[in-house]
Amino acid sequence: MIMIDRLIEQALLEDIHTGDITTLAVVPEHRNASARLIAKESLVVAGLSTAARVFTILDPAISFKACLNDGEKATPGTILATIHGEAAQLLMGERVALNLLQRLCGIATLTASFVEAVYGTKARIVDTRKTTPGLRQLEKYAVRVGGGINHRTGLYDGVLIKENHIVAAGGITEAIRRARAYIPHTLKIEIETETLHQVEEALAAGADIIMLDNMSLDEMRTAVAVIGGKVLVEASGGVNLERVRSIAETGVDIISVGALTHSPRAMDISMLLD
Repeated sequence: MIMIDRLIEQALLEDIHTGDITTLAVVPEHRNASARLIAKESLVVAGLSTAARVFTILDPAISFKACLNDGEKATPGTILATIHGEAAQLLMGERVALNLLQRLCGIATLTASFVEAVYGTKARIVDTRKTTPGLRQLEKYAVRVGGGINHRTGLYDGVLIKENHIVAAGGITEAIRRARAYIPHTLKIEIETETLHQVEEALAAGADIIMLDNMSLDEMRTAVAVIGGKVLVEASGGVNLERVRSIAETGVDIISVGALTHSPRAMDISMLLD
């Protein structure tokens, strides 16, 4: 909560800076108002508590009532929340609240589409570290709201040996050996592979999770057969809604989708004063 408050405060400072000139000039002081947050398109709700926090940081006296819970679906015209307080404070918080809410709803909505696309398979949709700087905690929360699963949060909470690590370490086997010697027993080792030969080496070296990076569907099927359920298998690279079902049907356990957080479309939501 401290991190999120700091983020919101920085966003408000960026927008308001020395003062909202238009509101100060036009809106009478201490004029009370009511407002509605309205969905303009179908979406999965995420981030209402964050939007509420924007307003209460500006003025603790503001009342924010969510009309839906995060994770619920809204249709065009649905009132997401009602807000009551000084008109000037509502107007100063409007853009920051909407920016955050629209993005988080966009992530949750996109994630839900991917989750629905693989329904009936064993594959789980997970996110990546390809997040907006400063917004990672919020964006990963929105992924969970949409039915996805979080991959590692950062560089500090999981071992993922990628192509450049392999080069720097001197090979897959050596990279895994060094990682195993360094980390506690509570952590797993995931390694990125690009060829079937690398898959075989990673399996022999004791990887816990093997990532199949930018492989064809046939290569994925073969890799899954080679691994034979001994470790978890993650598919990554070139994942989109048109292809994700076919990837899931190769038998992989995890499908990581960078687009969930680096390319979501902001949902259309407006705030209207009554």
